[in-house]
Amino acid sequence: MYFDVDYYLRLLRHVWGLKEWPGRRRLLLRLLFVTPLATLFHTLCFLLDYVFFPRLWTQRVVAPVFIVGHARSGTTLMHRLLSADGERFSYFLYWETLFPSLLQKRVIRWLGTVDTRLLNGALFRRIKAWDDKTFGPFRHIHNMSLWTSEEDQFAMRAAFVTQQWSTDLPVMDVLDLFHLDQMPVKRKRWMHHYKELVKRQLLLNGGERTHLSKNPVMSGWVGSIVETFPDARIVVMLRDPAECVPSLLKLVEISWKSKGWRQEDYAHSLALLLETSFESFENPAQQLAARSNTPRAIVDYRELTRQPQETVHAVYAALGMTVSPQFDDFLRANAEREKSHHSKFEYSLGDYALSHELLEQRLADFYLRYGWPGHSGADPGPGAGTETARAPA
Repeated sequence: MYFDVDYYLRLLRHVWGLKEWPGRRRLLLRLLFVTPLATLFHTLCFLLDYVFFPRLWTQRVVAPVFIVGHARSGTTLMHRLLSADGERFSYFLYWETLFPSLLQKRVIRWLGTVDTRLLNGALFRRIKAWDDKTFGPFRHIHNMSLWTSEEDQFAMRAAFVTQQWSTDLPVMDVLDLFHLDQMPVKRKRWMHHYKELVKRQLLLNGGERTHLSKNPVMSGWVGSIVETFPDARIVVMLRDPAECVPSLLKLVEISWKSKGWRQEDYAHSLALLLETSFESFENPAQQLAARSNTPRAIVDYRELTRQPQETVHAVYAALGMTVSPQFDDFLRANAEREKSHHSKFEYSLGDYALSHELLEQRLADFYLRYGWPGHSGADPGPGAGTETARAPA
């Protein structure tokens, strides 16, 4: 199993130098003892996958679908709508991203069966209570649970390639997870490992389905994705930057503040995050412009929330797929729910050193094409940006 030693040592050196940070000792113990032991365990299980599941040797990844776009642009909503087409798609549930090995996932599923049949679901109820306590207070921001579909990149956590470090610590200048298209050495290693993870997930779900991926960070991976999966199909979500950019900045800032970091501690990382925000719009457009044969669907967030059923039909058509009657019934039944749901997560441009002028200057082509309100139009105001993602019933 792949493990990014370079990034591990970078973070270890960085944390070692945080002499005044109260969490330094705990994190050093985690990095020096827990991480190596966990890596050995994951590596052993990863190797045993090929012994216990010989079909893995021949498992193929055919025409996967990748949903990318700026964070808070509707990627989650699109992913969870499409994941409801369960006969077609395979995808990662959040708990499955925590265990990279197929053997681990199969054992956990077996334990779930034992719990249901012999313990009347007692273990599940305890885990469900923990899940609600842990994620419940934040579901107005992002509807998260161990049993909801989640971001593929989380599955690379065991390889030390995870955005979790950048939400726990302001280390965006230490660990770069976004610019993979510009990192040839890491691109080859990361994408090989990622493909191995996808193969295992496909086999877990029967082996014949289409892999469905969603991750805003992968907006910087589009070229690498197409290079690794030549028949990949790409869905790009686009939303008014005045709504999604400050939403992301506030979301990450809340995480940093909750860990005790002060504004002066994370100011530089916040500036780097803002720059990455612009590139989340630019890189998918540039990479796809250079790859005219790659099937793609460019989706305006306003259309997805205004008419979700029609928008999904258009996406399927653009990607060469057909909506089944059963999935169409689901879309029709859930259309009004997706239109009416609004988040209580509030933010505005005024929370940061942002202006419509700056956004329009950096993303002029996008403003011109999609007609988002700029400094000459009405300001969306606090709370105008809302995340409408909900897990399908």
